[in-house]
Formats: sequence, C-alpha cells, structure tokens
Amino acid sequence: MIITFWVALFLIFYTFFGYGILLYILVKIKRLINPTKKRLYIFEELPSCTIIVAAYNEADFIAEKIRNTLGLNYPEGKLKLIFVTDGSTDSTPEIVSRYPEIKLLHSPARLGKISAVHRSMLEVETELVVFTDANTFLNADALVLMCRHYADPTVGAVAGEKRVMIEESADATAGEGFYWKYESKLKAWDSELYSVVGAAGELFSVRKDQYEPVPSNSVLDDFMISMKIAEKGFVIVYEPEAFAQESSSANVGEELKRKIRIAAGGMQSIIWLKSLLNPFKFPVLSFQYISHRVLRWTITPFLMILAFLLNIFIVLKAADFIYSFILIAQVLFYFSAYLGKILEAKKVRIKLLFIPYYFCMMNYAVFAGLIRYFKGNQSVIWEKAMRK
Repeated sequence: MIITFWVALFLIFYTFFGYGILLYILVKIKRLINPTKKRLYIFEELPSCTIIVAAYNEADFIAEKIRNTLGLNYPEGKLKLIFVTDGSTDSTPEIVSRYPEIKLLHSPARLGKISAVHRSMLEVETELVVFTDANTFLNADALVLMCRHYADPTVGAVAGEKRVMIEESADATAGEGFYWKYESKLKAWDSELYSVVGAAGELFSVRKDQYEPVPSNSVLDDFMISMKIAEKGFVIVYEPEAFAQESSSANVGEELKRKIRIAAGGMQSIIWLKSLLNPFKFPVLSFQYISHRVLRWTITPFLMILAFLLNIFIVLKAADFIYSFILIAQVLFYFSAYLGKILEAKKVRIKLLFIPYYFCMMNYAVFAGLIRYFKGNQSVIWEKAMRK
C-alpha cells in the first residue's frame, strides 16, 4: 500500500511539475554541450504560403478576422487566403464573399471542421499551409516568424503560441490563462530539446507535401495532423513570437465543455498514434509524448483519487507525521478547489482559489472525456465554446 501510494504521488508530481523541471535541466545540459548550435536557418526568399480559416457561424467575428488576416506581413504575391464556411447558416459566407482577395469555399452541409479542412487542402498550391481559427487574431509578423523555420529541412510543422486574454475581473477562467502560460513554457523547452508534442488549431503550419489527411472522425484534428508529420521523422518547432490571441471561455461551464472534448480526443489520439509510444523507434519524441500528453490524458487523474484514498488508509492505520502532513495538504488543496467553485458561482472573485478549482475541473474533464469516448458519444461536429 505504501509503495503504491508513493508511486502514485510521484507520477502525479511528475506529470504536472516534475516533467517541466526535468525538461528544463535537459535543455540546460543541451545548451552547455552545444551552445552555438541553432536550429534556425535563413531563407533567401520565403516560400509561398496559404492561410486556411475554417469558420462556422462566425458572423460576429469574421469581418475582424478578415481585416486581421489582410494586415499580416508577407512578401507580395506569395500569400493566398482560403476561408471555408461549410454548414454556416448565418451571414458568414456573405461577409467573406465581399473580399475578392479571399477564396471562399462554402457548402451547406456541415460535416465537421476536419472535412472542411480536407476540402480546402485540395485547393492549395503553395509550399506551406497555415491554419488559424476564425475567432483568433494574429500578430502582424506571425507568418514570417513561422515560415522562416522551414529553411531547416528537418522541420515539418511549426506551432504558434496561443494567448488567452484574461480580464482583471476574471472569474475561475483565469486558470485558463495561467494554464496556457505554463503550457507555452513547456512547449518552448520541448521544441528546444527536440520537438513540440502536437500543435493547437489556433495557429500552426505544415509543409504542404507532408500533409496527410487524418480520419474524418478525428476529434483533435490539429493535434493529429501535426503528430502524423512528427511520426514521419520531422520535428515540430515552437515559435512563441507568432501568436494567436483569443478571449477566455465565457464561464467555467463552457471551458469544461471544451476540456471534455479535448480529453475524448486525447484518448482517440493515443490509440491512433500508438507507434509514438515506442521509445526504440522514437527515443526523444516518445519520452516527450508520454510525459507531456499521455500521462495527463490517461492515468494521472485516477492516480489523484488513488493517492488520496491510500493516504487516508495509511493515516488511519499508523498516524505517521509525514503521511498526516501530506493528507492535510491534500485536504486543504481540494477544499480550496471546492471553495473556489462556490465563490465562482456567487461571482466572488479570489484568483488564488481559481487555480486549484481550474486544476480539479481539468482533471474531472479527463474522466468525463474518457467515458464519452469509450461510449462513442463524442461527435466530430464541433460545438463552439462561448467566449467573452
């Protein structure tokens, strides 16, 4: 019982903090061994590029997205724009059609984002493709900063940074901003060590000739597209200076809905990308993938419950100081999370309590996502999360 408790506690710590510490140490060692080596090559001339924006009923944002996209810096004549609005029943297609610079693809059938992306890719004739969401806004130099990395022939995809705009009076969704800041740091270190473990759909790019259509029932299509490229031996680079900004979820319920979908898609991805679990074939990538993604999406939430229950049994059996201290710490943490939930419902904003609340909510989403996936209830049709 005691050994199981400590193994569970270690894996929990490793998943959320230990991997980040180990990753930082490995990156430091790599810098010491080879301080002058840099991955970034220099293009004499940037390659041609197509931006693909998949939009579903985004009439409230699409005009601003178009203005943002048209304002991006890239060499003249090298950039193409495709907006695909499949299934939209509002004025999104009509708004896009007003701009002759943009190629509009519209179909009344709503088959899901990945089907729309596959259809768009058939129209792409450029060397590179950049994917970005309709409700996110890029910095002016995002494309240049991302596409320059492809001068390195080992680079198959580039992930930009997602930045969540959090208001000063934010509720429990403030945890979303904290989470993404931590994730961004891990991605930067992952990239420096070897490769980012998947890209987020808010902003990422791929080589057109390495793009592989993923199954039409893919839930995390952006993650799958990028990791299928990594599976071929290419690396995914992280470019933090190319960023996509979006507002936080409207409330915790909307954020939970999004997290459950991600968890269901995470389990699907682990099953489909099982070859990446082989450390003999992918020594570094497998280590990064298991540490950064697989543990979070599978056993760690269960280990949190196991560690808590074992801790209670151990203290009841022998009231040792160290185990009593750990149990008290766990109780205080979960009580803080519960208090954060109560206060959030009452619109009382104490950010210190929002982080444990968000953390627990995120791990609950894994349970719900796994149940949804194995029951076959996760639809590929994306339900938009309401944003502030």
